[in-house]
Amino acid sequence: MTDAAELRRRTAALLAAHPPAGTERLDFLRARFDAGLAWVHYPEGLGGLGAPRSLQAVVDAELEAAGAPDNDPRRIGIGLGMAAPTILAYGTEEQKRRYLRPLWTGEEVWCQLFSEPGAGSDLAALGTRAVRTGEGDWVVNGQKVWTSSAHVARWAILIARTDPDVPKHQGITYFLCDMTDPGIEVRPLRQITGEAEFNEVFLTDVRIPDSRRLGDVGDGWKVAQTTLNNERVAIGGMRLPREGGMIGPVSRTWRERPELRTHDLHQRLLTLWVEAEAARLTAERLRQQLVAGQPGPEGAGMKLAFARLNQEISGLEVELRGEEGLLYDDWTMRRPELVDFVGRDAGYRYLRSKGNSIEGGTTEVLLNIVAERVLGLPPEARTDKDVAWKDLAR
Repeated sequence: MTDAAELRRRTAALLAAHPPAGTERLDFLRARFDAGLAWVHYPEGLGGLGAPRSLQAVVDAELEAAGAPDNDPRRIGIGLGMAAPTILAYGTEEQKRRYLRPLWTGEEVWCQLFSEPGAGSDLAALGTRAVRTGEGDWVVNGQKVWTSSAHVARWAILIARTDPDVPKHQGITYFLCDMTDPGIEVRPLRQITGEAEFNEVFLTDVRIPDSRRLGDVGDGWKVAQTTLNNERVAIGGMRLPREGGMIGPVSRTWRERPELRTHDLHQRLLTLWVEAEAARLTAERLRQQLVAGQPGPEGAGMKLAFARLNQEISGLEVELRGEEGLLYDDWTMRRPELVDFVGRDAGYRYLRSKGNSIEGGTTEVLLNIVAERVLGLPPEARTDKDVAWKDLAR
């Protein structure tokens, strides 16, 4: 059995064979994956050793102390947090070996082709069609929206309608889509901040081999639940240091700018600081629960807390700074690879936080998930649940 001592021994061997100071970053990351030290709870040969997930911290601490490079997890968060666990759960052995290594090393960036203009909160109503050809491949036509990283991604996780004659949740199939294939057009979406972090993606007669289908035909909704549960944990369960996240900037401003303080703002800051710390500790407990298996609906609750806190904290910072808080740089049509609050001003953080209650599942949808799947309350009435997708009002 792989224990902490064995992991330290293996990490020391990796560092001896590939000294970080003298090894190219990508070469080191590939060697780390091949040594089973990428994500230790994954199977052997797929970047892991089949060890308890909790032991990943042992490896990470040893490598950080040695100055080893990481895989820039924020840049490839969709691949790490959403695509990888879904491929591991439903992929063929060939798919796992083809996609997981370059995904983890960051050689191939991933994006998520789920939401559509007419299927956001009601994702199962999606209308992008995938039709099977006589040769067994699939031809996809449709439009996706709010796609982070589509402008830099090589691969996408895609769900499309393959059977319009059955209820909406039953006629969906899950695919792995090559973003460099003919027929894929990525257009920028300008946001309230001015920049174009998201995209809309148009698919016109895009051919996808059946070998890139993930799971059974018509089983895409089930496969997608693995992705969505992991997404909510990735957003709401991010590991943050004490006073990490948005509470950090407003706390620093409070300490450095005493002339801005008022009694009322002090009370509000203390309240939000306590809530942020409670959310951080709860997220840590959630990550510990993940050691036992796949994430469940509890991630929805953490994502809800994350969205509300970010919005309230960023609003407090703008109010604390007064007129100064209303100013922010011109980010018009910049195309960032990821959401990055570092170096941004309070005005930007306030505007960007408005998207927290939409991305990763709207607040309304997540409240239903918590009510039904966590608290066990009666489900909301759904009159279209057993109606064929083609007969739904649109």
